[in-house]
Amino acid sequence: MEYQDLLNRIAFNIKVERTIKRLTQAKLAELIGVHEKYIGVIEAGRQNVTLKTLHKIANALDIDITKLFQNR
Repeated sequence: MEYQDLLNRIAFNIKVERTIKRLTQAKLAELIGVHEKYIGVIEAGRQNVTLKTLHKIANALDIDITKLFQNR
């Protein structure tokens, strides 16, 4: 798997889970302590995301972090 493909997969999964939880980008950003534009670039697959940030996102979405890596 190419690096960009992995970023796109993570980006897609974050957006899907956020939408399922009916959270805006702004609300998710608030929950994890980042700017909402940062969530936007993550969901666009244009931002490398640290494991620490992925952990915060998974916790805020109340999902197991491995779900962010799954192929849907």
